[in-house]
Amino acid sequence: MTSQLSQHLPPTHTRRPRGPTLPAHRLPDLPGRVAIPGQSRGAPGIPPALERFNTAPAEDAERALLTCLRSLRWALRLSGHRPYPDLPSLLAASDEATYDLSSKELAEALAAEPRPTLPDDTYSAAHTALTAAHTAYETKFGHVFVICLDDVPEEETLDRVLENIRSRLANDPEDERVVAAEQLRRLARGRLIDILGARGTARPATDGPAPGKRDKAPPR
Repeated sequence: MTSQLSQHLPPTHTRRPRGPTLPAHRLPDLPGRVAIPGQSRGAPGIPPALERFNTAPAEDAERALLTCLRSLRWALRLSGHRPYPDLPSLLAASDEATYDLSSKELAEALAAEPRPTLPDDTYSAAHTALTAAHTAYETKFGHVFVICLDDVPEEETLDRVLENIRSRLANDPEDERVVAAEQLRRLARGRLIDILGARGTARPATDGPAPGKRDKAPPR
């Protein structure tokens, strides 16, 4: 019997208008949902969604992974290292693969990211302030501002985004590249948890780098 993870996959991000400084992304467009067929034999101790991911055809696994982080090398690496015995092993592999991305690969992943999503009832003055902040950030650093908002209450989203974007505007480009790479790591980790339907069962990502990676910056 063929199973699918499609019900867990997030919709393709809708981009907000951004400045002309952002590089074009060359990865193919993905549909809103990506099915991962596979034979699940109910391996002891392995959640059904992870078992389907482990047994899915490589192309389907890679397409699903690209909805988490738009880096082909990252997706190929995670797909190629299957099967994973449990979710923490998959998340650890995701962290490691993210840290190993080159500067060019990080730039490609950043180019595919949307601006942080705000609550629907955000007032117009806040949108004006954020648009100005985003424009200043993108002009300075050449890519969209990214931040992981997992575990941030919805009512605090606006303040958290505005506070962080203004603070990070003070960074120099090299320091900000390290911060942005860390936020991408956390975003990819959270999206993996989401597509496997494991939200609330995995240890949340922290604000700092993963253990053993604290001093490792993205390659130049």
